[in-house]
Amino acid sequence: MTGDRAPGTSDDTGCHILHVDMDAFYASVEVRDRPGLAGTPVIVGAAGGRSVVLSATYEARAFGVRSAMPMSRARRLCPQAVIIPPRHGLYAAVSREVMAVFGSVTPEVEPLALDEAFLDVSGALRRLGGPAQIGELIRATIGGQQGITCSVGVAPCKFIAKLASTAAKPDGLLVIPADGILDFLHPLPVSALWGVGERTGRFLASLGLRTVADIAHEKSIGAEETFASDVDDPEVIRRELLRLSGRTARGLRRAGCAARTVVVKLRLADFTTITRSRTLPEPTDLAQEIYATSCELYAAAGLDARARLRLVGVRATGLVASAAAESQLAFGDRPASWREAERALDMIAGRFGTDAVRPAALVDGSRPDGNPPGGAGPAGTGLTGTRPARPDLPGGNRPDGNPPGGAGPAGTGLTGTRPAGTGLTGVRPAGPG
Repeated sequence: MTGDRAPGTSDDTGCHILHVDMDAFYASVEVRDRPGLAGTPVIVGAAGGRSVVLSATYEARAFGVRSAMPMSRARRLCPQAVIIPPRHGLYAAVSREVMAVFGSVTPEVEPLALDEAFLDVSGALRRLGGPAQIGELIRATIGGQQGITCSVGVAPCKFIAKLASTAAKPDGLLVIPADGILDFLHPLPVSALWGVGERTGRFLASLGLRTVADIAHEKSIGAEETFASDVDDPEVIRRELLRLSGRTARGLRRAGCAARTVVVKLRLADFTTITRSRTLPEPTDLAQEIYATSCELYAAAGLDARARLRLVGVRATGLVASAAAESQLAFGDRPASWREAERALDMIAGRFGTDAVRPAALVDGSRPDGNPPGGAGPAGTGLTGTRPARPDLPGGNRPDGNPPGGAGPAGTGLTGTRPAGTGLTGVRPAGPG
C-alpha cells in the first residue's frame, strides 16, 4: 500500500478515480463562521427531543460522538460540546460551490451526497497533471474558497477510492495504486466492505472472519440442496442451479469476495457424486455468471437424459477480495447493469427478506423447501417481486418517498430499486463527514 499527503511521492499511474469527501461538513461550516469555536468540540443538531447528531467536529468525535447518534447520548459523552442548530440552506449553498469546483476539473462527476462525490479525472490529466496532483489542487481550491477541509482518495476504482478517502481523514490525500490494493485491504475490518453492516459483521465474526484478509483466505462459498425425492427432470435441476447460484452470489457479496472458479456438485440416486469445475476469465460475484457456468458444467457432466439426482450444489472457490477484482472496472469500462441490479436486490432482500425479489423461473410452486411462490416480475427481466405493502411510507411503497415504478439500472428491467451508480447509496452512515 502506498499513501501520502503530498503529490508526486506515490505511483498514481492508472488511478484516475477520485473520491472527495468534506471533513465533518456541517460542523466545519459552522466553525468556519464562528472562528472562536476552532479546536473545540462542536455538535450540529437539535438540542432537545429525540433528535440525533447530524455532524460533529473531530474534537467531539474524540469523546465517542458520531453522526446519527441520539443527541441525549452525545451530550452525556461530551457535555462540554457546543450544540448548534442546523442551517440546511447554508450547507446546500456551500455544497453547490464545492460541486462547481469538481465540475471545473472534470465533467465526470458523480455526487453521492451534499459533501462527497466521485470524479473520473482521466480526461484532465494532460491539462492538470497526475491524479494525486489534481486531488491536491481540489483540496487547496476548496480550502481557499470555502475555508473548510476535505479528504481525497485516489485509486483505480470507486470502491477503493472511497475507502482511501476515509483512511485519509481528516484533511489528507491517500493514493492506492493497483498493485497495492490487497496490501491496503487485508488489514481492514470486514465492516469496511460494501454492504457489511452490524448484523453481517457479527455473523462473519462468529465464523472467525474479522478482517478482509480473513475473508480473502477463506477457501469457498456455496450452497447445496437435497431433493425431497430424486429428480430426473433437467429443467427442475436447472431451476435449482439458478436458486443455488443466487445464494452463492449473495454469500460472495456479503463476504466482500469474488470467485475465480465455479464448481457444480451432482449426487445421483445411487450416491455416486460427480463434481465439475471451471475457472473464469475474471473473478465474479454475479449470480448470472455463476448460473450460466453451472448450467454448462451440468450439461458437460455426461449424464443420461433421465439420470436421477438426489442432490445438487454450487460452490465458488479461488476467492479474492471483490474490490481487487473490480479494480479494472471504472467509468464506462464495461456495462455494470447486472452488478448494480444484483446489489439492488441485496438491499431489497436485506429489508424485506430473500423472497422479496427472485427469478421468475423459480415461481412455479416447485420449491424444494416448500415455501409458496411469489408474483411475476416485469416482463422480460426474469425477476419477480413480492414487495410487502408499506402504507406508512409516502409516495406508495417506495421507502425513499419517490413515486413507485421508477426506472432501474439500464438494461435490467428492474423498477423502483435503482441505487446510485456507485452501488454505495443506502449504506453510507447518516450525517456528513
